[in-house]
Amino acid sequence: MSHDAADALEAGREALRHFAWRDAYELLESADAAAPLSPDDLEGIAAAAWWTGRLEACISARERAFAGYMATGSRRAAAMVAMAVAKDYYAKGASSIGTAWVARAERLLAEEPECTEHGYLERLLSVIAFEGRGDFDAALLHARRALEIGTKFGDRELQAVALQDQGRVLVAKGEVVEGMAMIDEATVAAVSGELSPYYTGVVYCNTITACKELADYRRAGDWTDAATRWCERQAIAGFPGMCRVYRASIMLLRGAWPEAELEARRACDELREFNLSYAAEAFYELGEVRMRRGDPVAAQEAFKQAHELGRDPQPGLALLRLAEGKTEGARACIDQALEEVRPLHRARLLPAQVEIALAAGDIETAGAAADELETIRKTYGSDALEAAACSARSRIALEEGNWQLASRNARQALRLWQEVGAPFELAQMRMLLASAYLAEGNTDGATLELHAAASSFERLGAIPDMRRARTQLESLGAADVAGLPQARYSRTFMFTDIVRSTELIEAIGDDAWSDLLAWHDNTLRSLFAAHAGEEIHHAGDGFFVAFKDPSAAVDCAVTVQRILHDHRRAHGFAPAVRIGVHAAGATRDSSGYQGKGVHEAARIAAHAEGGEIVASATSLAGATLRFPASPARPVELRSISEPIELVAIDWRA
Repeated sequence: MSHDAADALEAGREALRHFAWRDAYELLESADAAAPLSPDDLEGIAAAAWWTGRLEACISARERAFAGYMATGSRRAAAMVAMAVAKDYYAKGASSIGTAWVARAERLLAEEPECTEHGYLERLLSVIAFEGRGDFDAALLHARRALEIGTKFGDRELQAVALQDQGRVLVAKGEVVEGMAMIDEATVAAVSGELSPYYTGVVYCNTITACKELADYRRAGDWTDAATRWCERQAIAGFPGMCRVYRASIMLLRGAWPEAELEARRACDELREFNLSYAAEAFYELGEVRMRRGDPVAAQEAFKQAHELGRDPQPGLALLRLAEGKTEGARACIDQALEEVRPLHRARLLPAQVEIALAAGDIETAGAAADELETIRKTYGSDALEAAACSARSRIALEEGNWQLASRNARQALRLWQEVGAPFELAQMRMLLASAYLAEGNTDGATLELHAAASSFERLGAIPDMRRARTQLESLGAADVAGLPQARYSRTFMFTDIVRSTELIEAIGDDAWSDLLAWHDNTLRSLFAAHAGEEIHHAGDGFFVAFKDPSAAVDCAVTVQRILHDHRRAHGFAPAVRIGVHAAGATRDSSGYQGKGVHEAARIAAHAEGGEIVASATSLAGATLRFPASPARPVELRSISEPIELVAIDWRA
């Protein structure tokens, strides 16, 4: 090995010791290119590749390390690498290859005296039984054996994860108090710095998952925040993607939907080549956000992606079908999903079954689902599970004509959702309570609840639900609707569309246009979300998006044009898009933002050329911009009485 390669190797090892994963990977790769590294150093490359999201490079290095250990007769070391490779293949969805590597590890250790490696094998078998087959008894047996071996040999990391695995299984079996105590004990070891980065991350992820499955969202949110901060300190790529999935779920629950969509999109990007099951969950969360914000086409696409990556897209897809009026399709979706046998997984599906069954007039099925949900709630216990059970009972009582029981359960669910911190579910309960009040003849009470629900839906951006609330208010009389204020907002509006799209369709054909439009829409949506933009409308090949300030809108517009430009240079083509930006006040109703400023923004966009960003000069006054703009010039716009001064943003600067 040359002097330079030796220096790179030593520097790479030092970077590993300081968890400088990116530096370690580059240095060790450089040394390996000069002369093949030892199995130990190949494991170092694999670790650095794993932490920076390079799964294929990680697998390649580990397979070489395995071969190296086998060549020297180091069977125990080879077995540990085989287990790591198995987990990598499971993560990328190649379960048959993963199983083959597990079998290799088992054969290598079969003739070895008992050692810590046997404990790690028992731990892996426990995870496979629990997460892969749902065999709780086998999982518990393997986890207990792993803990015994870890304790015997004083391996703190094996003890922590094996103890946590026992806790996870016990929670799933309904032994919540004992199980969570074990999970908490293992998590304390991670928080206190007793474990290596990998097992710290494992413990964090498993703790958050257990809290989420129990619907203990407050606790899940706290651990998610702690895990994300830890990932950021470690400069880790893979685990942050996993943490983003959890964060997206918690943000969705808390009502921060633009932020939830951004986190979900980032997780999709980070995990698609790293861990398919987490990537699938990220796409599912993305579908939930889009469905609630009233974009069924985009929601269905996200649910489709989740399904392709192995995640059952329920209950989201079933509820989407119900919203489309396809009740039988919704029933088929949810019934198939409920072939699932694990209680906590069923608890996520049963509220949707209640809603869908009632829409189909099947009170018997709805009642059975509500009873099962109540049984699960009694076993596992959490405010969110109790709120879901109360909500189900209220819906059924309302359908059966028991108004008092319906309103009592709705009020209880409302209180619980408020304690959970779930504003969307809370607003939904206000709608249900309003229906019960109306049935009782309490018009004033119903009006108050509908006003509160409509306001909440408006703040959240839940456009379909806001429309339903306003429609019910209108049915109570004009005076009641007039009592609901139309909020006025200061926003920066952006309109985009593809220029000469008709000519483009004629040139490339319908199928190619459909593919191009899907790429265009997905690309722009990801950029809107990344800049905290709220998609208001999408028609044809154009978007109407609202931002809270001009700087964010201009930054987003510049990024759009640069992404299109880069794609054009790399692939030979990208559609020419024109963008208009305008800051103005507007009211918001059930259809989105309304007012003169919205019309001005649309006319400004129409004035732009392909590949151009045009903004009103008044919008940029006082804004902090990172890009130069042309001198302002007055322009007369169609249907706008007074000229507006426009500037062009130089996105190439």
